Parts: sequence; structure tokens; C-alpha cells
Amino acid sequence: MTAINMLRLDNSSPDFERDLQQRLAWDASDDLDIHQRVLEIISNVRKSGDQALVDYTNRFDRTAFKTAAELELSPAALKQAWDSLPEAQAQALQVAADRVRSYAEHQKMQSWQFTEADGTVLGQKVTPLDKAGLYVPGGKAAYPSSVLMNAIPAKVAGVGELIMVVPTPDSETNAMVLAAAYIAGVDRIFTVGGAQAVAALAYGTETIPAVDKIVGPGNIYVATAKKLVFGQVGIDMIAGPSEILIICDGQTHPDWIAMDLFSQAEHDENAQSILISDSAEFLDQVAASINKLLPEMERADIIRASMTGRGAFIKVANLSEAAEVANRIAPEHLELSVADPEALAAQIRNAGAIFMGRYTAEALGDYCAGPNHVLPTSSTARYSSPLGVYDFQKRSSLINCSAAGASELGKIASVLARGESLTAHARSAEYRI
Repeated sequence: MTAINMLRLDNSSPDFERDLQQRLAWDASDDLDIHQRVLEIISNVRKSGDQALVDYTNRFDRTAFKTAAELELSPAALKQAWDSLPEAQAQALQVAADRVRSYAEHQKMQSWQFTEADGTVLGQKVTPLDKAGLYVPGGKAAYPSSVLMNAIPAKVAGVGELIMVVPTPDSETNAMVLAAAYIAGVDRIFTVGGAQAVAALAYGTETIPAVDKIVGPGNIYVATAKKLVFGQVGIDMIAGPSEILIICDGQTHPDWIAMDLFSQAEHDENAQSILISDSAEFLDQVAASINKLLPEMERADIIRASMTGRGAFIKVANLSEAAEVANRIAPEHLELSVADPEALAAQIRNAGAIFMGRYTAEALGDYCAGPNHVLPTSSTARYSSPLGVYDFQKRSSLINCSAAGASELGKIASVLARGESLTAHARSAEYRI
């Protein structure tokens, strides 16, 4: 089997920044053909509603639905999926769901207010979204863990109705996906996918209600559709390929680190796995582990393509330099496989999720640690955060002026409004003086 030769970079090199940016570069430019096809699908769903959904679903998923009503799965079907799961799968799903829910409970924002000396009350009112839509991939890419991570925060937030869409190619459903939806509390499920499902959630049809926000992963058609309906509805994010960055002091078993790098590389050829260390000898040891373990992997070809095309080993002088490089990369997943992860974490500003210590594999976060696995990619951790309960809550400002407060604020507002030549604003405030 062909060996993997990882790109090696050194932070002390004068060309390091240029070489790093070249390795991080990800071409997310729109495919104009896909863009146009998705626009057409959205237009047809808006115009023809249920009929367009049925037609597209039969065409793309090789089904034979006659009416849109047949697209909806009954609550009994979800319960049946849960009841029929093997005990080990059911237990694993339940433990994961409980942990995700427990973590999410800590994220709930609360309303607040305070009263000023003159009796004016200011505050913030927090309310959940009325309706949210969850896209779940179907067919080969079936991820029950994604159902839990997207649905549970919505339910903890208090979303009134959570509607899930999942394609069922050849009319095949995935029992674990449906079981996950059952224990997560999804309200309604429709067996429709692709851009047509996103359009239905955004604009509504006779059968599928329009929602306020759409979350969940999908292929390029789904991602493009989410971009195009943004504004009509909210979306979670446009996710790029999966990423892992590991900082290691050279004292963790190299096989562990190699497998942690594999855990993201196996997603697809565009995934990115990077290791930073202050030990060149350790980088050599991990390289040897990579090539020793690769033949054992079911997705060896994907791992090889990912690590050859987008992976990297980065040599730094010390762990502080490693933190500095990590902040520039702003990875989706960051493992701190070092003796004192708390001290190193204090230097990290940009990361979607931080996995601390030698025993905390990123894979635990994907499934059952508790924090959400929907994370910012492509360096967007510089300004964005993991999916959470707060994504399903909105904030309204509260202002309740007393007579005295209205008089004093009215004088200030009058001056500022007249300075902007907005006379009606000024006079509206002046009436209360």
C-alpha cells in the first residue's frame, strides 16, 4: 500500500505563513450549474408546492409516492424504530441523548430587566423560535448522532414545533435515525430530501409548514439551497470539510495521535488533519504510526487522499508557538494532547471545540461527550460558535419609560433627531417632555 507522505512545515521558516495559507485554502466557490439547478428547484416548490415535492422525491430517490401526505412518517413508525433497536444501540443512543440534553440545559438564556432611578425599566425578553426545520442526510450517509445534536438543543430551547426532513432513497429508512428522532422529541418527519426539502421548509407547501430556521448537514445541493433561502429563514451555518488540529508535546502514544488524525480524514478527501508539535522526533514517530495503521482502515483510500492533499505536520519551537499557529488556523476541532491542557487552553482564542488532555479523543465529542458536534469550519471559529440552545432562541429588547424618564430621554432624543433632520422623530419625543 502506498505510504502517506505528510506535508511538513516549520514555523521558523520565512515562507511558513505563505505555505500554511496554501495548505488551508479551500475552494468553496459556487458551482454555477448547481446554483442554477437549485434555484429552479426552489422556484418549482414555491410555485407547485406538494406536487413538486412528490415529483422531485420520486425522481431523485426512486420512490413511488402519489400524494404528499404519504411523505410524512407517523409517530407510531418512530416509536416502532426505537422499540426494535438492539439493546446496545438503544442504550448508546439514550446515554448520548441524555448527555447532550444535560449540557444544553446549561446554555439556556434567560430574560432579564432592571429599573433605573426614575422608574424606567429596561431589559431583554428571550423567546424560543415557533418552528424549526432539521435536515438529516439519508441513504448511505445516515447520522443518528446528528439528529441528537440538532434536535435536542431546539427542544431544550422550547421550540414550538420541530420538523425533520430526511430522504429515503429506494424507500429505505434508517432505524437508528428514526429512533434518534423519537427520543430527541422531533414533532413531525417527512421523507423528502435535497434542495426541494430545504425549499419546502423555507416557503411551506400544502403539507409541510414553513419554519423560522433550518439546521442540519447535507450535500452540495442542500448547502446551496440553504444559502439561497437565507433571509426568508435563518440557517445554522454553511459547513465546509471536517477538520482536526492536534497540538502534542510528544508524550502521547503516536498510534493514538495517528488514529485521531484518521478520525477526521476518513470523512472525505477534502477533510483536513494537522498535527503541531515541538518535537521533530515525535512527528517522525506519528508518520510511522500513520503508515503502520493505514492498511487496517476500511476507508484507507479516502484517508490517504485527505492527508496527502490537505494534511500537514507543523514543527514549532514551543507550545506557545503552537497556540499562536492554532489561533491563526481557527480549527473546527482542536486536541490539546499535552501535560497541562488547562494552561495551553488559556492561550487559545479561536476553535470550535477544544478537547483537553491525552485521553480526550475528538470522536467522543462527535457522539456522546455532551457539547454539540455542529461546529464552525474553514476558520470561521474566528467569529462563530458551535450550534447550541441559543441558536433556537431570540432576544427582544424591553423599554418601559416612566413619565420622568420619557421627559429626560425626550430632550436627548430631540437634539439628536434634529441633528439628523428627522423632525417627526424629534417631535414624537418632545410630546412626552
